[in-house]
Amino acid sequence: MDTEAQPTERDRSSHPSGSGDTPDTEGPEERSRSALVSRITDWLPGGRITLALLLCLLFLLLLSTFVLQPFRIPSGSMERGLRIGDRVLVNRLAYRFGAEPQRGDVVVFDGTGYFGEADYIKRVVGVGGDHVVCCDREGRIQVNGRSVDESTFLYPGDSPSTVPFDVSVPDGTLFVLGDHRGRSSDSRDHLGSPGGGMIPVDDVIGRADWIVWPTAHLTRLHRSGAYARVPSADGAHG
Repeated sequence: MDTEAQPTERDRSSHPSGSGDTPDTEGPEERSRSALVSRITDWLPGGRITLALLLCLLFLLLLSTFVLQPFRIPSGSMERGLRIGDRVLVNRLAYRFGAEPQRGDVVVFDGTGYFGEADYIKRVVGVGGDHVVCCDREGRIQVNGRSVDESTFLYPGDSPSTVPFDVSVPDGTLFVLGDHRGRSSDSRDHLGSPGGGMIPVDDVIGRADWIVWPTAHLTRLHRSGAYARVPSADGAHG
């Protein structure tokens, strides 16, 4: 006896026969977009390849304008960590949405009206409210009464500063120094200039987060921990 179930007439009728054509599931919006893309690619020399390249360029432009901006190191003021000709990526979103520069950050800023008609890269040593002094008995910079050991990033053979200073950093500004103090024009050199050598936080373009070129120097730039034990201006540890 054949035990395999045989299809009944009802079984067969439950699967309606058709021509096998796939129904058109595209709505008016999809057809409109497809037609627009077709018209653009017909107009552009190179068609879809040119369109793809233009979209990539637009994406890179938006990325560099609002998120990551490349910056070429123009001088030796940040050696030993950053060499002349290195390319770094500047995180333009680092200080948006309420975040503020911190001591030890390496920042790129617009120096127009303060340092000169250019963008600069320096390390943040003092933030708004800080009292920055050079130097203690061992030649170290003090921030809010705490001596700072900068040996992890200071250029070999450099002293923290050959220029004595005693400054209070106004709110909304930064006191910045280069890591190669012997070759850096920074806040020390502009104490008598408009703004007193301080950089407005609003003029900071972003934080340098990566060295990306040359590839032999590829590395992530981390905030220095040298200032971790510096108390804030009100006496609480920052």
